[in-house]
Amino acid sequence: MVAPAITGDASGVARTITLLHDYLRESARRMPGKVALVAGRERVTYGVLDRRSDALANALITRGVERGDRVVIFGGNGVQTAIAFWGVLKANAVVSIVNPASRAGTLAYCLADLEATALIADAACAVPALADAARSEHLRAIMLWGRNGATAERWDDAVDFEQAIAAQDPAQPPPRRSLDIDLAAIIYTSGSTGEPKGVMLTHRNMVAAATSILSYLETNEDDVLLCALPLAFDYGLYQMIMAFAVGARLVLEPSFALVPKVVARMSREGVTVLPLLPTVCSLLAEMKSLEEYDLGSVRCITVSGAVFTATQIAFLERSFPQARIFSMFGLTECKRCTYLPPEDLARKPTSVGIAIPNTELWLVDDHGREVGPHAVGELVIRGATVMQGYWRDPELTAQRLKPGPLPGERVLHTGDLCTRDEDGYLYFVARADDVIKSRGVKVAPRVVEAALCALSEVKEAAVIGVPHHVFGHAVKAFVVLNGGATVSAADIARACSRTLEPAAVPTSVVFLDALPKGATGKIDRTALS
Repeated sequence: MVAPAITGDASGVARTITLLHDYLRESARRMPGKVALVAGRERVTYGVLDRRSDALANALITRGVERGDRVVIFGGNGVQTAIAFWGVLKANAVVSIVNPASRAGTLAYCLADLEATALIADAACAVPALADAARSEHLRAIMLWGRNGATAERWDDAVDFEQAIAAQDPAQPPPRRSLDIDLAAIIYTSGSTGEPKGVMLTHRNMVAAATSILSYLETNEDDVLLCALPLAFDYGLYQMIMAFAVGARLVLEPSFALVPKVVARMSREGVTVLPLLPTVCSLLAEMKSLEEYDLGSVRCITVSGAVFTATQIAFLERSFPQARIFSMFGLTECKRCTYLPPEDLARKPTSVGIAIPNTELWLVDDHGREVGPHAVGELVIRGATVMQGYWRDPELTAQRLKPGPLPGERVLHTGDLCTRDEDGYLYFVARADDVIKSRGVKVAPRVVEAALCALSEVKEAAVIGVPHHVFGHAVKAFVVLNGGATVSAADIARACSRTLEPAAVPTSVVFLDALPKGATGKIDRTALS
């Protein structure tokens, strides 16, 4: 059993954190007047955020939301989404954020799958999807913010978000009924290979993950964290959780779509912690005026979501020489697996690092036997961050959660293929489902993509396997060139043949203006297929 997180106050008295929303409650108790959240022109203090989420919790309870009920939030990065997240937890319910940028039908799927009893949504993005919500037989309440004439006329039974909060006594905290073993959130994976899967996480899971990550990032109340990643995406959500855990300030941006706007906000707010995806790093590298902004406050850069290339790491080191760069690896099913200490970046640049604190990992072959250094095996994770399973999918849960080395426990078989060196550092190879079998050889897409991105003409690349009448499957490459670069498919194949084995050399190359990306910013391989 993992010990609960311990936090302190100015008097030196230790206070125990057992539920996720204890983070907000404790920071509000210690520093009620400090700005917790910046979003657009709004600046919200910890005290206000705590009281408004209390009021929302009571509003949900009065409308029939009970302990363990699922509540869906359909909104982007903004103050209301943040209040809704903490309010749902305080109502002893289970929260699930759905990104409005998700593909059509996602909201309806999640509402039905979760049998959600309440929906809290941004009217501006919910209008096309609310017809799906109305068909859900389990919904007891719909709350909307930003209501306009069209939505008000169409949804008379929907409650105004702000009015629902204002109707409650702000001094009345909601009843505390959850235990740390209760579900806190169900986070849906991107569903790039099919329908989204709901990952079940308890309060204990999420507090353990935040505690572990905070310990090596050394985040503190003087930090200013940027979050331009969707709060529906666990990498984005944990920026808010960790900021509020230590009493730091969170700067929310809708996305990285307007990079100069985000960079200007970073400079004004004095951002100290910058979380990035590889795709975002490429956008920053294209920004010719980056050096015109004062970004000297950035002390820590975290990179996750995919493996960074050597070129991207070099760009970050050049552009943020004062910052420590943490390359990290993880998946929604356990939040975070590994991190690469910044001091190891130069000597092990392609590694995703070592196990995070309070976590064990190892690699196994197809028969479940542990493999040694440099052998490819499936990554297995043991620790307090491991999910409880997939919502309403016992078969898939059984495939991923299997008996561990100690009696009665279950460990996570991730489906990720990796290797480890003699020092125990992990190297990602491929998702097991993504491996391309060509000419009898297993080809890891990442290896081919790294070879492509090493070419000076190539900005971004992705590869997939396609049926081939002779090879079984062949490697097909999708390439985005740097501005002004001219190179042919044959030139790229010849360059790859100098560093890759024959089965890994792309048999076809498609040039694109941009790679398709999902709502979280990751490359959408299904769209490429």
